[in-house]
Amino acid sequence: MSNVIVVGGGAAGMMAAVFAARNGQNVQLLEKNEKLGKKLFITGKGRCNITNAADIEDLFTAVTSNPKFLYSGFYSFTNQQVIDFFEELGVKTKIERGERVFPVSDHSSDVIAAFSRELKSLGVAVSLHTEVRELLCEQDKVCGVLLTNGKKMKADAVIVATGGISYPSTGSTGDGYRFAKETGHRVTELLPSLVPMEVRQWYAKELQGLSLRNIEICITDGKKKLYEEFGEMLFTHYGVTGPVILSASSVVGKTLRKKELTLHIDLKPALSEEQLDKRILREFDANHNKQYKNSIDSLFPAKLKPVMIELSEIEPEKKVNEITKEERQRLVHLIKDFTMTLTGLRSYNEAIITKGGVSVKEIDPGTMESKKMKGLYFAGEVLDLDAVTGGYNLQIAWSTVYLAGINAGCD
Repeated sequence: MSNVIVVGGGAAGMMAAVFAARNGQNVQLLEKNEKLGKKLFITGKGRCNITNAADIEDLFTAVTSNPKFLYSGFYSFTNQQVIDFFEELGVKTKIERGERVFPVSDHSSDVIAAFSRELKSLGVAVSLHTEVRELLCEQDKVCGVLLTNGKKMKADAVIVATGGISYPSTGSTGDGYRFAKETGHRVTELLPSLVPMEVRQWYAKELQGLSLRNIEICITDGKKKLYEEFGEMLFTHYGVTGPVILSASSVVGKTLRKKELTLHIDLKPALSEEQLDKRILREFDANHNKQYKNSIDSLFPAKLKPVMIELSEIEPEKKVNEITKEERQRLVHLIKDFTMTLTGLRSYNEAIITKGGVSVKEIDPGTMESKKMKGLYFAGEVLDLDAVTGGYNLQIAWSTVYLAGINAGCD
């Protein structure tokens, strides 16, 4: 039996501790907060999107950084095994739109409670209010940790599952990146991901709170298309958010840090320009004596209407039977290509995850052990691995910590 220390009591840390203990190791789980799973508690708006039930091959396409590294992880501890794991711990699950998996109860607290029960039954020593200052190493081998209170704890293996730097209020303050650097590892460029984006246009504020469904977005850098997706989005006082925007941030974030990009929104993706023109003509025919401003109610949500009237540059008081073909086609084009200028990402305080992390080139993909420091494992968000929204990022965490848990202390 080896002594295994798991640093970080979030989603990744709890899972790592469970599997290391199930593998017969003496496990100590160290968490600097007053309770376990603080960030997990707010995941999925407090509902906890445990994983995604898509085919495994689809999981790889959802990963935006280093998907090939996850080959062993995803196949060793699959999304179905994750569902089975939680079901066995008493967390009944359900599959929603987009194959997203949630607890039937819609309470992330049930997931944390299930972990807590399992950790207790396995005899894992959980230490709260316990912060690690540094990792202790001897001749390219980890031998323990030094706590901020000056106490040293010996270990045969250490699993770093400290997460990233998103939602710092939950304790994600980048400790794992510091441990990695101090032990000679490279940490790639970090930036907030799955995060809202800011726009320049005046009308963002006018549209604040408006949610759009069944729209299609396209983000471009000049003529180059960077991202395209169909789904839901939401306008805020500073810009845009919602599922398609958050996922887009994980793909375009690095470019957006350097320059402005253009967001194109197709408000009626189910219709071609020709079909949309015919639809508008029908509206105009039915309201031929009305003013333009009173004839487009069925085309837009109330909040969007004044913005579209202004941007279409058609006189609001103009009778619809006087609107020219050119003006009508301008409206059609506006509906099919409602554009905004993206100026930047919001901060880590609003980011669901951190993009970047410990370079996976220095980690064994089959065990999550460092190639530079024996007995040292990195798993979960601390690694340079991330995906779009939909439960994929937690699946990355579960799969990587599973490998770390079953391999730590086995040398």
